[in-house]
Amino acid sequence: MSRGLVGLALGLALVSPSPEREVANARDVGPASSSLAPGTAALLPRSSASQSGDARSDDEPARLAFLKGLDYLAAQQRAHQDGSFPRAGGAQHAPVALAALGALAFMAEGSTPGRGRYGREVSAAVDYLLARADGNATTARGYIAVSLEDKWGMHAHGYALLALCNAFTLAPTSDRGGRIAALLPDAVAVIERSQTSEGGWFYFPSAGLEHENSVTVVELQALRAARNCGITVDSKVVARAIDYIRRCQDENGSFRYALDPTSKTSLALTAAGLATLQNAGRYDGPEVERAVREMWVELMERGRGAERDDSGFPHYERLYVALALWTHSDRRMFERWFESERTLVLKEQRPDGSWPDAQFGACLATAMNCLFLSIDDGLLPLFER
Repeated sequence: MSRGLVGLALGLALVSPSPEREVANARDVGPASSSLAPGTAALLPRSSASQSGDARSDDEPARLAFLKGLDYLAAQQRAHQDGSFPRAGGAQHAPVALAALGALAFMAEGSTPGRGRYGREVSAAVDYLLARADGNATTARGYIAVSLEDKWGMHAHGYALLALCNAFTLAPTSDRGGRIAALLPDAVAVIERSQTSEGGWFYFPSAGLEHENSVTVVELQALRAARNCGITVDSKVVARAIDYIRRCQDENGSFRYALDPTSKTSLALTAAGLATLQNAGRYDGPEVERAVREMWVELMERGRGAERDDSGFPHYERLYVALALWTHSDRRMFERWFESERTLVLKEQRPDGSWPDAQFGACLATAMNCLFLSIDDGLLPLFER
C-alpha cells in the first residue's frame, strides 16, 4: 500500500519497542524508586509482576460480563439497522465514534469482519464507518464523519480510523479489507492537513487556531495505527504532535486539555498522555516519571476512599488508565489497579449487560468497559505491549 494499525496503542513516534527493550521490560520489577511517589510501593503486590496469561480467581465472572456486554451492544446495533448504535439514554450522541468503539469491542472478543461470534456485528459497524467517509474530490476527502459540521468531528474521525485499521489488520485480503485499504491514505491525509501550527488538533478538519489535547491524542493513535498498516505517515507531523502533548504537561506531571497553563488537568488526560509517550518509545525520562507519579498518587488516594474527580467521562478515564498501566514497564502497577477496578466494573453492570452513562449513553459506556475487561486478553492489535 502507498500512503496512506494498530490502534488505541496510544501513541507514537511510529516506532515499536525493540526486542531487546521488550526483554528488558519483561525482567523489570518496576520503575526506579524515583518514579514513584512516596508510599506508592506500599500499594504494589509483593510478588513479581504477573503475565497477562496468568489465571485470576475471578476470570470467569469477568468473561461472562464481557460477553453479556457484547450481547447488549449486538442487540442495540441490530435494532438500529444501519450498523451504528443508538443514544441509549445519553444526553449527547456521537454515532461515528460510537460505531468505532463498538467495532473495537467486538473485535476484542476475537471476532473479525464476517467471522466469529460477532462477525456480523463487526462487518455492520465497519460498513457504517466506510459509508460515512467523504468520497468527494475535495480537501475533506477521506473525512469520516456524519457531516462537515459534525460537532465531534476529528475526535470521531480518529476513533474511526483506529477501528478500520484494526479491522484491516485482522482481515486484510477480504473485499472489505480492500475497501478499507483504499480509504486509509485519504483518512491519514485529513489528519495531516488539519494539524495546527502549534502541533495539535481541534474538532474540525481544518488547520485553524484552536487546538485541544484530547483530540490530539486520538489523532496520534490513529496515525500510529495507520503506520502499522503500512501507510506512510509524515514524521514531522508526528514529531510536532508529540511536542504538543509534552508542552501540555504541568510541572506536577499531569496533562492539561490545552497549552494554556490555566486549562484543566485530569486523570484521564494524564493517563492518555503517559500512554502516548510510552508507545512513542519514551519509557523513562522526567516527563514520564512525573506522569507516573501523579497518576499513581491519584489512584492511591482513591484506593484510600477519596472521591473520584467528577470529570464527566468515567469510562473514558478507566480505559485510558488501563492502557497507560498496561504499557508501563512495572506490570505490578497494572495488576494492582486492574484487579480492584475490575471488581467495581462488574458490580456496576446492569442486568441487561450494559453500563449506564448519563452523558453519552449506555452503548458508549458498555463498549468502553468491554474494552477495559478484554485488555489483558491481548487479542486486539491495539492491546499489544
